[in-house]
Amino acid sequence: MSNNALSSDIALSEIVEATATEFGIPGVTVGIWVDGREIFASHGVTSIENPLPVDPDTLFTIGSISKSFTATVLMQLVAEGKLDLDAPVQKYVPELRLTNAEVAATITVKQLLNHSAGLDWNLINDTGEGDDALAEFVAQLAEIPLVAAPGVRSSYSQAGFNLLGRVIEKITGQTFEQAVTTRVLRPLDMTTSSYSRNEIMTRRFAAGHERGEDGELSVQRSWNGNRANNPGGGISSSVVEQLRWARFHLGDGAAVNGETVLPAELLDLMKQPTIEMKASTLGDALGLCWFLRDVDGVRTVGHGGSAFGQFSELLLVPERNFAISIMSNASPDGIPSNQAIVRWALEHYLGVIDKDPEPLAYNESRAQELVGTYEIDAMTMTVLADSEGLSLECRIRPEIRAASETELPQDHPAFPFGMLPGDTDEYIITDGSFKGQRGYFSRNTSGAITGLDLAGRLFTRA
Repeated sequence: MSNNALSSDIALSEIVEATATEFGIPGVTVGIWVDGREIFASHGVTSIENPLPVDPDTLFTIGSISKSFTATVLMQLVAEGKLDLDAPVQKYVPELRLTNAEVAATITVKQLLNHSAGLDWNLINDTGEGDDALAEFVAQLAEIPLVAAPGVRSSYSQAGFNLLGRVIEKITGQTFEQAVTTRVLRPLDMTTSSYSRNEIMTRRFAAGHERGEDGELSVQRSWNGNRANNPGGGISSSVVEQLRWARFHLGDGAAVNGETVLPAELLDLMKQPTIEMKASTLGDALGLCWFLRDVDGVRTVGHGGSAFGQFSELLLVPERNFAISIMSNASPDGIPSNQAIVRWALEHYLGVIDKDPEPLAYNESRAQELVGTYEIDAMTMTVLADSEGLSLECRIRPEIRAASETELPQDHPAFPFGMLPGDTDEYIITDGSFKGQRGYFSRNTSGAITGLDLAGRLFTRA
């Protein structure tokens, strides 16, 4: 190893330790692929109650990065001629019913993959842990609200990806988990990544943590969601295996034995923009699952994930053959902690600077038209305004919290935010654990505010 490479490794370890300490994260682990080699750095422990050192093989639940596995299996089915991205979903899941029969008959597989099908975020239900969990979930989709006509705009939908999991089951004749394991995990030698709690509990894994109103951390007693949410967010993995996943998506589609897992042209197709995203920190556009964002003139491809006090990021820079995977185990500050490390790595290894735009000075009269409550089935966003500025209060609905049998995250203090220049109704959160997150307000044809977008998800004005 050269002196420069050794210096880079030391610098990464130092920044990981310093950032975890600054944000009070019990455990953080990072893997980077750069200049044809892998670099790892870890800090802290798996749990404040039963502490083991976090290392690159420690399993974290990676939340919505799981969607990239679902999307890859679907693209395999495209390669095999068993799936048409532009076909109606009902071709493969004829029992699908929604509140609007015409929408149910017309939404396509591609619209689910790029979150433009018009489905609300999710259904808050539990269809059990049996092999029929996804089938039962789909049977209840007639209850899900529709937030837009298909193909009109993107609005992030967990339910849409869970429906895609059922598409995989119907075409392959396997359970969703079996299909991902046999088609992707085993060929790529990802032997510890798993959907199964029984497998995870036999290995070193990280517990999530929540910071209470008193500022103290406590262990989250839930690991991940119910089985019907596996296609959208159920896999657990390590940074070692996430770098293996990243290198596959940066490569030619071959398995470790040289056999083709997915043709290179379909890997590339997943990274091509299919629909624009407005004012989103997640990306400027969506490919087929992947978020695409130009940073300092360089195209990045990535996805993040969160679940029960754990946060993860996977970011690729294809033109530079670079990737970073990061996992942390505390909410809510895992978000800014991860972002700080990713930004440091982009600047340090690639010379790419990622910085937030500056908001406008506060305009109290403009702020008044934004004030109000915006909602999805599980959460509310309330915009508040006073003489000091605007703030956004994000809360889980009380009835959802009261009915939940699992421990839910604490509600956050209101986040201050500011409007961005131009006539776009775009905003940026300026402080707190969501600092730097961007979104926008939408209007109807008469100009009235009708919705709020945050993290690529539409909240409708109540």
